[in-house]
Amino acid sequence: MPVVVVESPAKAKTINKYLGSDYTVLASYGHVRDLPPKDGSVDPDAGFEMLWEVGNDSKKHVKAIADALKDDNALILATDPDREGEAISWHLEETLRKRRAIKKDTPVSRVVFNAITKAAVTEAMKNPREVDAPLVEAYLARRALDYLVGFKLSPVLWRKLPGAKSAGRVQSVCLRLIVEREMEIEAFNAQEYWTVKAILQTPRGQEFEARLVSLAGSKLDKMDLSNETKADLAVQAIRSRDLTITSVEAKPASRNPSAPFMTSTLQQEASRKFGMGARQTMNAAQRLYEAGHITYMRTDGIDMAPEAVMATRDAIKDRYGENYIPKSPRMYKNKAKNAQEAHECIRPTDMTRDAASLKLTDADQRKLYDLIWKRTIACQMETAKFERTTVEIGSEDGQVGLRATGQVVTFDGFLKVYEEGRDDRVVDDDDKRLPQIMQGEPAVKNSITPDQHFTQPPPRYTEATLVKRMEELGIGRPSTYASVVTTIQDREYVRKDQNRLYPEDKGRIVTLFLLNFFRRYVEYDFTAGLEDQLDHVSSGEADYKDVLSNFWRDFSAAIAETSDLRITEVLDVLDAALAPQLYPPREDGSDPRVCPQCGTGQLHLKTSRTGGFVGCGNYPECRYTRPIAGDADDSGDRVLGEDQGDEISLKSGRFGPYVQRGEATADVPKPPRASLPKGWSPSDMDLEKALMLLNLPREIGPHPEDGEMVEAGIGRYGPFVKHGRTYANIKEVDDVFTIGMNRAVEELAKKASRGAGARGAAAKPLKELGEHPQDGGPVNVMDGRYGPYIKYGKINATLPKDVEPTDVTMDMAVALIAEKAAKGGKKKATKKK
Repeated sequence: MPVVVVESPAKAKTINKYLGSDYTVLASYGHVRDLPPKDGSVDPDAGFEMLWEVGNDSKKHVKAIADALKDDNALILATDPDREGEAISWHLEETLRKRRAIKKDTPVSRVVFNAITKAAVTEAMKNPREVDAPLVEAYLARRALDYLVGFKLSPVLWRKLPGAKSAGRVQSVCLRLIVEREMEIEAFNAQEYWTVKAILQTPRGQEFEARLVSLAGSKLDKMDLSNETKADLAVQAIRSRDLTITSVEAKPASRNPSAPFMTSTLQQEASRKFGMGARQTMNAAQRLYEAGHITYMRTDGIDMAPEAVMATRDAIKDRYGENYIPKSPRMYKNKAKNAQEAHECIRPTDMTRDAASLKLTDADQRKLYDLIWKRTIACQMETAKFERTTVEIGSEDGQVGLRATGQVVTFDGFLKVYEEGRDDRVVDDDDKRLPQIMQGEPAVKNSITPDQHFTQPPPRYTEATLVKRMEELGIGRPSTYASVVTTIQDREYVRKDQNRLYPEDKGRIVTLFLLNFFRRYVEYDFTAGLEDQLDHVSSGEADYKDVLSNFWRDFSAAIAETSDLRITEVLDVLDAALAPQLYPPREDGSDPRVCPQCGTGQLHLKTSRTGGFVGCGNYPECRYTRPIAGDADDSGDRVLGEDQGDEISLKSGRFGPYVQRGEATADVPKPPRASLPKGWSPSDMDLEKALMLLNLPREIGPHPEDGEMVEAGIGRYGPFVKHGRTYANIKEVDDVFTIGMNRAVEELAKKASRGAGARGAAAKPLKELGEHPQDGGPVNVMDGRYGPYIKYGKINATLPKDVEPTDVTMDMAVALIAEKAAKGGKKKATKKK
């Protein structure tokens, strides 16, 4: 009975269902070996020898496979059909041979299938092969490169840039894309421009919209109406002339469906339509694949198996009719340079089953399967057909020209099922439907409106557009997109806000450091070229040790050159590189490097464990600091005014915005501060609000019973009133500044009656039952967090749900106490070692 090994237990379960009792199917639970995370795991001086180590978690899985081989003398490696899958099979075979679990007469074979279906698995078992050596060598080269960059470059970062965490062969290039996009946005100068639109009316009373396209007999370019004055002159030119329909042209148009999904396009579309991150998308796709619902999800391929094409066409015919099937099947050709990555497209394994029929319980899997099914169905459907109409409107003297466009869908075709999303939504005038308009008839002017616009900077990347850009540049591969995008966020180099990626100061500093001292290794073409070399290794066209040698020769020299650099030298270089962003010209023409606080110190780039910042050179006498991203005013930091000779300022900190009295000095290293409460916006802060926060806690007055002061304040759990050691929460932050004595006493009384959390105040019983009849001691009915209970000494016995606290008798209480004690109500004391 052969032993079949796959990566995951879910995949094992599905395959076992198809192979039956003639096979033993076990899971390796991913990679069984890896390079130990320490120096020396790859030795360039010994021909790039790699020291592999079986992970602690993997030892029991390897043992289970070895034990199974004692009884079943045949091993079938059925891991995923890509480079990583081939590597897992190679690692398993090597590990088992070292353990002598594989004997000389043990047949070892490798099988691959692109989908976990009965037909695919059965066919794969009929066509076994050996482990693909070039594919394994490509894996070894990639793993060695990643190790050498990570373990040689990261320590340089740690020494030269406190707070930096790591560098990576692909992750650092990916980070550079995000940082450079942010710098483009910061350097962008918006330009004003205007457009003019008119609401016109046909002789039949139907309205339509047209836009101005020519003025004074010349075509208008986007920036021609650069200010309001020019726009108003254009409006007057239209108003002072009668308009006529000069031409009406209707043309047929068509649109073809998008190709079926590969890894990158699936990640992009899941991000556009559902806001799913790359990792989230791949996790859901992995589970769908292992359950046998879709084909393999890491691929650069867009071609479909002929039988899948025919099954898709049949499904379209059954659901939508013959009109929706093109005469001949649509064929999509792979664009991938590397055939090893170009498996079949990502598609459902059974085209007759839509998401509803699968009854998937997991929301991510359900949404993703529905997306894959619709895209696959649509890719084999008929073209969508439109009629696109263009109407030209002009004045008799030819000085003014307007245009109206619209389109009508004449046959929806693939749009009946699916339409691809867009990364940045654009309003398309062509989508509007026009009324009946005839050439030569007049156009009545109902309204003419000028609209102001500003040019927009390039948008920040989403995970989807970042993956798309990486793919365009040839950086990374389907198996690495998700992990790279996730890593730069985990390292806190990048943060995601409303699905957009923003570089943190730490990420900017690391990128600038690498661009200045290791520029070649974060160049886009160098990284893409290295990926091409690795592809040549996987296709057997290059020796992986030659690739490693060529890389290491130059890389090790670059590492050696930085060994003598001091942190101050590094900071000087980065300070100069960042100067345009850090020190923009001031309106008054003064030196932008002069400290705005002390007026004498020079501003410099500095680093800390949490990243970079700009600080005054007169430290510690002057403690002025601000973030890297823009001027202090841009980040929300500003002086609100003065009080009692102290400057009151609004600042941004690690934990959000706060107000501060004065500045930190040697005598007062920690000046009074107060965080902005939830719901308070930094833009709304003024001196009065800041002083209200800094003067907390607020004294309401002496308590009417004991004369002790009652206070109101804001703590870690929100707004409160306090009397002695009793704290009572209040709902609104604003109440802290307005609450009077009557309501404060009322809130404190409510808290005392509940008992819970009244520090130092004994909780009041709901009912006092008296002394225990046998052992003595008070027995009371109390109100607890989870409902009323009987309290006797250290025993707490919950009341049955159908019993009211007022109805409890001593006999009932004694019985409940005895029952609780018998169950071991008190925890056993931990024995001292």
